Amino acid sequence: MRRIGPALGEREFRLWWLALLGMGTSLQMLEVAIGWEVYAQHGSVLDLGWIGLAEFIPMFVLALPAGQLADRVSRRLVFAASLLLGAAVGAGLALVTSAGDTSVVLYLALALGAGTAMAIGAPASRAMTPTLVPHDLLASAMTLRNVATQGAQVVGPALGGLLYGVSPTLVYSLAAGVCLAASGCVLAMRPRPAAGALDGSQAVAPGIESVLEGLRFVGRTQILLGAILLDLLAVLFGGAVALLPVFARSILHVGATGLGILRAAPAVGALLAAAVITRRPIAGRAGRTLLVVVGLYGASIVVFGLSRLFGLSLVALGVGGFVDLYSMNIRATTVALATPDWLRGRVMAVEMVFIGASNQLGAFESGLAASLVGTIPAVVGGGAITVLIALTWRWFFPALAEVDRLEHISPPESAVAEVRV
Repeated sequence: MRRIGPALGEREFRLWWLALLGMGTSLQMLEVAIGWEVYAQHGSVLDLGWIGLAEFIPMFVLALPAGQLADRVSRRLVFAASLLLGAAVGAGLALVTSAGDTSVVLYLALALGAGTAMAIGAPASRAMTPTLVPHDLLASAMTLRNVATQGAQVVGPALGGLLYGVSPTLVYSLAAGVCLAASGCVLAMRPRPAAGALDGSQAVAPGIESVLEGLRFVGRTQILLGAILLDLLAVLFGGAVALLPVFARSILHVGATGLGILRAAPAVGALLAAAVITRRPIAGRAGRTLLVVVGLYGASIVVFGLSRLFGLSLVALGVGGFVDLYSMNIRATTVALATPDWLRGRVMAVEMVFIGASNQLGAFESGLAASLVGTIPAVVGGGAITVLIALTWRWFFPALAEVDRLEHISPPESAVAEVRV
């Protein structure tokens, strides 16, 4: 296990990593199967939109309160509870399908439950990482966290689609079982208290002010705000995933099979990058590396937009996924180390909202730009804007650009003091 990544040598992290992989895989399986079954039963594209909305809304409604919850009570128990909710959703879908009920309302309710499980579990699970490994293994832990996330995005939909052909009930039952097993891994953990954790006299108080402390801290910490905003803008302008069906059908002429391969290319590139980083961690000049890889990500989108060759398009998307993993790894490590443990759940929730918003808004921006100026100009222009942002970002957030070794990052005392006041 240590050969795959040094952090996996730690028992608590290993259990957490397996739980995270299980949660991501099972929820991806549910997402694919719910959408396919509802469309197969009713043939309505609008129903697919409602299902997607039901899965998406909980993140924005519950993310910040869930972040506060992760800072007030045991993160291990919150994570385990979210996994049990995911298991209940899977079991409910299995019962509905086996009973032959085709009511869209039931599927909407269960899709809402799946989204709720992710919204509640994500801030708690992400905030746990620094308590599971020694300080010098945190970079490895963040890389492996991204491996679990990207791996789930590849394995979950593929496994869900494959097993759906056998039986929808099998997909839902397996997803429920995986969530149950993952909750068992979490409950078996014994994470140690993190440095900087609050004692009983400093307990997190309920109320809207406490919920918003994460936002206040991000706004007052330049390297956090710079890293999160950079990711948001890069995905907002450089996202081409929403337009892949247009490229597959009308530009590259590769059909539905080619579309599936195109969608998988960024995840494959990301997994390759994770394999490289686990063996050769980012040593120094992390801030400059972040700006470089974001610029390369924008350049890969430009190449993809201009390409008329399927192979070149695959390479461009794969390169984009490769450098984006470096960006995610630097951002995730920066956020974890620049945040005190007593505030980490709320900051992770803010990060989750920003990143989720960038994906959704990026899809909207891509569609709007394509409708106004055309598909190719929209993609190429978005990539060029991303390159320009990377080139000029150091002038807006010099503290981020000057970050050297990630392990030297610590919470800024001035921002911590202001939030506590």
